[in-house]
Amino acid sequence: MMTSTFLVSAVSGLLGALMYRHHRQVFAWTRKMRRKDETNTDFDKPAEWLGDLYKAQCGLTRKPCVADDFAEISRTGNMIEGIADHTEAVRLELAKVVECVKDYVATALPEPDPAAVHIGVQEHHAQLVQAMRQEAARGELVRAILAAEKKIKDLRHS
Repeated sequence: MMTSTFLVSAVSGLLGALMYRHHRQVFAWTRKMRRKDETNTDFDKPAEWLGDLYKAQCGLTRKPCVADDFAEISRTGNMIEGIADHTEAVRLELAKVVECVKDYVATALPEPDPAAVHIGVQEHHAQLVQAMRQEAARGELVRAILAAEKKIKDLRHS
C-alpha cells in the first residue's frame, strides 16, 4: 500500500514537472511571437512607402521628367526620411533610399519653353545627357528600394 502511494506521488510529481516545463516553453514561445509581431508592425509603414515609391518610379521609367513629375516621389521620399531615424534595424537602407530619391529628383529637366519653336543642337545634346543621368539615378533608386525591401523581408522572417 505504501509503495503504491509512493509510486502515485512520484508519477504525479513527474507529470507536474513535465507540465510545468511544457508551459514554460509555451509561454516563452508566446513572448517571442509577440515581440516578433511588434517588430513586424514597425516595418509596416516603411514597407508600404517603399512599395509606393517603387510604383511611382516605375511610372517614370524611360521618360524624361521635369520637376513637376517628381511630386509623388518627393512626397514619399520625405515620409521615408521622417521615419528613417526611428527604424533602427533598416535605418541605413532607408537613408540610402532617401539619398537616391534626392539624387533622382535633382536630375529634373528644365521646363520646356513654349515660345521656343526650335532648340539648338547643343541644348538638345545637354538635355539628352541630363535624361541619361536621370535614368541612371532612377536605376540607383530602384536598387536602393529593392535592398531596403529585402532587408525588411529578412528581418520579418528571422
